[in-house]
Amino acid sequence: MSKKSIFNEIVKIFIIFMIGSIIGYIVEMIVALVQNGHFVSRQGLIYGPFTPVYGIGILVYYIFFSIMKNRNKGIVFISSMILGGITEYLCSYIQEKVFGTISWDYSQWLFNINGRTTLIHCTYWGFAGLLYISYIEPIIPKIEEFVKSHKVKIMASTVAVFMVFNITISSMAAIRQKERLENIPAEDGVDRFLDNMYPDEYMDEVFSNKKYVD
Repeated sequence: MSKKSIFNEIVKIFIIFMIGSIIGYIVEMIVALVQNGHFVSRQGLIYGPFTPVYGIGILVYYIFFSIMKNRNKGIVFISSMILGGITEYLCSYIQEKVFGTISWDYSQWLFNINGRTTLIHCTYWGFAGLLYISYIEPIIPKIEEFVKSHKVKIMASTVAVFMVFNITISSMAAIRQKERLENIPAEDGVDRFLDNMYPDEYMDEVFSNKKYVD
């Protein structure tokens, strides 16, 4: 595979990730609106309407179904249940270990696995897999053609730089908040910058659905 083809594949993967992250934000906002009766922030990063766990989920589907050619709906459904459940579990586990928080807790649900996922949520992932092969997978060839454009590559690269910054600063701010809760004082200019720019009040407002883990 040539360098150009590799770069095109990376751009395509990035676009798929962005599509999943934005769709995820919309889904989470609708769910939050139904549950609470009013607008509640469900973004996964400090800046922008992105919920990365859904972006990761759609990439898992993309990679898996690129390898598995069987499109029997029963097999797709079961495979998506397993893949989605594993993805949701791992994202929750990593978030807890790195940031000391969780964004969902299903401990009170039936058939839950350490409160990180449940049978019903795996079922949702199963339906999501069916939606993926029905509506997302058919547009993948169009995305492949789309990324051949030089302008698209420039735009995607620009957005990618922003997303790298967004993910990095979101992670740093979350880790610093965890340190503040542990009464760890600011050690340098970076810590002081994070304390001033992203205080607890701001972080709790942006990530309003997170819960601290003892």
